[in-house]
Amino acid sequence: MEISQNIRWIGVNDHEVDLFEGQFPVPEGMAYNSYLIADEKPAVMDSVDAHFTDEWLSKIDRELGGKAPAYLVVQHMEPDHSGSIAAFAEKYPETTIVASMAAFRMMKNFFKTEYADRRVVVTEGSTLSLGSHELQFITAPMVHWPEVVMTYEKSEKVLFSADAFGKFGAHDMPREEDEEEEDGGWACEARRYYFGIVGKFGPQVQNLLKKAAALDIQRICPLHGPVLSENLGYYLGLYKTWSSYEAESKGVFIAYTSVYGHTKAAVELFAKMLEDHGCPKVVVTDLARCDVFEAVEDAFRYGKIVLASTTYNGEVYPFMREFIGHLTERAWQKKKVGFIENGSWGPMAAKTMMKLLEGSKDITFADSKVTILSAMNDANIIQLQNLAAEMLAD
Repeated sequence: MEISQNIRWIGVNDHEVDLFEGQFPVPEGMAYNSYLIADEKPAVMDSVDAHFTDEWLSKIDRELGGKAPAYLVVQHMEPDHSGSIAAFAEKYPETTIVASMAAFRMMKNFFKTEYADRRVVVTEGSTLSLGSHELQFITAPMVHWPEVVMTYEKSEKVLFSADAFGKFGAHDMPREEDEEEEDGGWACEARRYYFGIVGKFGPQVQNLLKKAAALDIQRICPLHGPVLSENLGYYLGLYKTWSSYEAESKGVFIAYTSVYGHTKAAVELFAKMLEDHGCPKVVVTDLARCDVFEAVEDAFRYGKIVLASTTYNGEVYPFMREFIGHLTERAWQKKKVGFIENGSWGPMAAKTMMKLLEGSKDITFADSKVTILSAMNDANIIQLQNLAAEMLAD
């Protein structure tokens, strides 16, 4: 894949993986991106997962006609990107490895060596000349590991962005246009990727965006997902919104659990009330049956959330507890939250959910609350109407 006359994609597509990082479903596989900058001193940007070492090395060999690259730049040490470093180092013993000092320490953990005899340690603002191309290094700690550096190539104005601006999905899958996304569906899987993996580190992403604002960026080459070369302001704008925890879309997201269907019935009626009163978007998710990270994505996307749960063991249903845990550990904030609870003799779900969220920043709880005793009654319908009115108010 040609990125430009001198930059090639030499990554791989993984259709064997079912759960990325052991938890994120990836039905369309995963791309592990690596790039080659062809110049007087050729540089390889990152390696790939160890399952694809031979394929990756053969691509390097083919692109360089059997010659050794001058540099291997290691931006990120997660194994899906660092897994082939040792094999590369063995095949190309004269190649210099370029990385942060923190990355070299991690190499010792992974490979029992820091490559002290063949390394260049880079820090913020370090530069490296390849000939007609010059690399400028940008430290990006905790986006989303502490050792991360990103690389700006000055002549072609390319940002090699490590895990930032990545998305789920292999490159060789057919791409279907999504009528809700102006980017053909990029944001859907990029959003799930961002909030699932990077979401906790909003302040660090904000710091990175400040550095990026000082650069003339014409292309973004991430370690996952497609190269971005058009309408970059759109992608940078989404990252600004996501990393500041602001609502991206208008509407109400409803996440629920239901044992025998009574809570579900209340949620369905509530959703219809919202729609009938002109809510721009109502998204309803059954936490027992969904990909929980799709639900996490929507909980960050919308500014108004309703959590509906049965009481269970005197607290809250396990799927709801797990879901709220995913939110709080990712610094979920700046939301208005309403509650629908059910309990046949001692409803405690709303109280428990409030307690689980008490450490979150800028969370406003709705004044209206719906408490169902087993099954809905006329009073509950009024409660649902009051909650709908409150959630629709600006």
